[in-house]
Amino acid sequence: MKPLFQLLRRPLFFIAGFSFVVNLLMLAPALFMLQVFDRVLTSQSKETLLVLLLGMAVAFGLMLVLDYLRSRLQGVVGNMISEQLSPVVTKVVLAKSAHRTERVPSEGLRDVATLRKLFSAHGLLALFDTPWAVVYVAVIWLAHPVLGMAAAGASLLMLAMAVVNDRITRRDIEALQKEAARATRYLESSMRNAEVVQSLGMGNALIARWQDLNASVTALQGPTARKSVTMAAVTRMTRQLVQVMMQALGAYLVISGEGTSGILVATTTLLGRALSPVEQVVGSWRVLAEARLGFGRLSELLDAAERGPERMKLPVPTGRLQAQGLVFRPAHSERAILAGVSLNLEPGESLAIIGASGAGKSTLARLLTGLWKPNAGTVRLDDVDMAQWPREELGPWLGYLPQDVELFPGTVADNIARLGAVDSEKVVQAALLAGVHALILALPQGYDTPLDDMGAVLSPGQRQRIALARALYGDPKLLVLDEPNSNLDGAGELALADALKALRGKVTVIVVTHRSTLVQHMDKMLVLEAGRAQHFGTVAEVMQAMQPGQRRTGAQVVAMARTADGRAS
Repeated sequence: MKPLFQLLRRPLFFIAGFSFVVNLLMLAPALFMLQVFDRVLTSQSKETLLVLLLGMAVAFGLMLVLDYLRSRLQGVVGNMISEQLSPVVTKVVLAKSAHRTERVPSEGLRDVATLRKLFSAHGLLALFDTPWAVVYVAVIWLAHPVLGMAAAGASLLMLAMAVVNDRITRRDIEALQKEAARATRYLESSMRNAEVVQSLGMGNALIARWQDLNASVTALQGPTARKSVTMAAVTRMTRQLVQVMMQALGAYLVISGEGTSGILVATTTLLGRALSPVEQVVGSWRVLAEARLGFGRLSELLDAAERGPERMKLPVPTGRLQAQGLVFRPAHSERAILAGVSLNLEPGESLAIIGASGAGKSTLARLLTGLWKPNAGTVRLDDVDMAQWPREELGPWLGYLPQDVELFPGTVADNIARLGAVDSEKVVQAALLAGVHALILALPQGYDTPLDDMGAVLSPGQRQRIALARALYGDPKLLVLDEPNSNLDGAGELALADALKALRGKVTVIVVTHRSTLVQHMDKMLVLEAGRAQHFGTVAEVMQAMQPGQRRTGAQVVAMARTADGRAS
């Protein structure tokens, strides 16, 4: 947040400067009334009245311009906050979402919007005006000490009410925000399973659960709103009462011969101006409180994000991969998904990872891409720890096909090009390598066919094949495929096999699979069982180790892989 503060320092300084001049000009109406009652009415001078009116016109004109400028500048500051924080917060949220090992702070962007909203509210300007209450009270004190003491007491009373308002609403507002975020997250996650909900007739049950969560929000919203509205009403009533009492006190001083009617009117006007910002702050307290809570969460989120020193740009990797003693344990869990897994691959070598469901294959794939970080051990690409390699630099040299394939809104070409600038030659080259070029040309608009966020115009197998082309786009040196044939038909299986053959010896390839058809295209094999490496070596060595005392041919190795496939299924 420090760079943001440095960026905002100058505009906030100007807002404070404009507020200084505006509040200084706010003294003009009180001085005008003082002169009218004590000088114009007694002297019956029309010329004096005209000069005073001209002076007030100049003061109000200047006040209008400055008040407009500070309000516009306030909006500019809000836009600056959004432009500076939104990309950073989005990047942190994306990184945490990819880990899936901790709760994703989905309210991060909403907190940015809340801070931006703060700079469109009157409550913020009221905060700049509130310190001027001291100046107004001092002027009243100069007019008459008794009126000054009364004004000081009234200001302290209004300030105390603002503090009380904070104390009685802070916890309610925090709880309300948490429950509202919980209900929103539930609805968002449910929408991602809309097909299942509609197919199985779960709509009413889902809505009922969402309504239960909303009922909690409503139950908290009612008392919070009542407290806020009550305090705002009491504050307005107190302000009016204070002004009446001030007028009565001033009238008593005039009757007693200790003051003039001009002083009475002027001090009453100044007191109203002194108390107005406090009233606005109380009225806008919910916006201010939500912004304060959002600022706290954003500070915690960004402070927790890793900020390593700027590193030297690393050379293009060759694809040599080493993993030593990998241990991975999810947060808040005592059970390790992986324990002491090690492997090494030379550039261009390929590895098949097999094992029963829950053995830790997908977790290992995420660790090998650097997507997740191990609790112990290291993953090195060309002797560089994956954790030290910036994702923006590593991404172009890495191809990854997850088990659950997702495509992004945009065209087919946009998705293959990883949402970057579309290089037609590289897009077609990746599609040809993945064996999906003909399939794409058969789509309504070919490579320019638009996709929604779920890839609805494509079948699961087509999405998987296009995602394979995305993984192959550019010049990846390390390719990690997690169940790349889970949704493929016969033609898709053949295209995948051809792609693996073409990559053999050129790209380091890791394939997580249950199917034996891909094993024959691999150089090495790793067998996982309950998170531990049971066997690692060449395919023939692993197969022989799985059946001690027998020598196997290549065809027998594949047959044994099919047997292992059946057991894993």
